[in-house]
Amino acid sequence: MVQIHSELKDSGFEILAFPCNQFGGQEPGSAQDIENFARGKYGAEFPISEKIEVNGKGTHPVYSFLRQKSELYNPKSKGTKVIAWNFAKFLVDGQTGKVVGFYGPQVQPLDIVPDIKARL
Repeated sequence: MVQIHSELKDSGFEILAFPCNQFGGQEPGSAQDIENFARGKYGAEFPISEKIEVNGKGTHPVYSFLRQKSELYNPKSKGTKVIAWNFAKFLVDGQTGKVVGFYGPQVQPLDIVPDIKARL
């Protein structure tokens, strides 16, 4: 993600990172610990939020929106699928605010670069 951000940020691309500890306790540190790690180890320059919940009753409003406006939404049940694991990615069109893609954790960040470039 750092590589993609570095290459495309001058074209208007932005990454917003939302740490979450709901997946096997993989983000146990404080928000500051997480930010220091991402910036120190990987050189991340994009915004990193406070730790949030992406599933369940405590779902952060941003993730409620992303899930409802993506393929995770089921119009028949009027519900959304849960995010199954860390590193799920949503692509949002910066001009329209529409969610134009959801990519599960198995999709590598570099694999979505063509979709990103198509929106820039």
